[in-house]
Amino acid sequence: MAKQNWKPGTVLYPVPVVMVSCGSMEGEKNIITVAWTGTINSDPPMTYISLRHSRHSYDIIKQSKEFIINLVTKKLAFACDYCGVKSGKDIDKFDEMHLTAVKGQKVSAPILYESPVNIECRVKNIIPLGTHDMFLAEVVNVSVSDEYLDASGKFHFNKTNPICYSHGCYYTLGEKLGNFGYSVKKKKFKKENNKK
Repeated sequence: MAKQNWKPGTVLYPVPVVMVSCGSMEGEKNIITVAWTGTINSDPPMTYISLRHSRHSYDIIKQSKEFIINLVTKKLAFACDYCGVKSGKDIDKFDEMHLTAVKGQKVSAPILYESPVNIECRVKNIIPLGTHDMFLAEVVNVSVSDEYLDASGKFHFNKTNPICYSHGCYYTLGEKLGNFGYSVKKKKFKKENNKK
């Protein structure tokens, strides 16, 4: 097997694709599609999004210091793509995509009601990186759709048909390979069986 050396680039794929809502119910509101996002701390819960200066949502979030990460499902894939290629300067994306804006519980920005998970965030720091600025934020509230909760209160995200983004394409997730720690459990199981 041969290897090629490429110039440095962002080839860490697949990544989550999310719809970030910002602004307020009373004033201007917008949705931007973001793939540069993720978890960066557990306690306090922290996340980030990275945006180009040229994006319409950049100034809205910079001024309000708030945004909401709305997780994307297969059903929302078309709207997700639309919100990534159309500018909120010209249109109301909520109206255009027939999406429901509902005020967040802890922030002024609207949640995207059709999304199964809404992560309300407050910006703690903005870090200039080059082409993008990173908005570091603390998670202040999470809303989940109760249709995906079982009788014990466990949320089954896999039932929402989540999607991811890889090299310019959207994909649904594939088959389950195991639970966290399954590699260790297999070894433990083998050792216990060998003792018998």
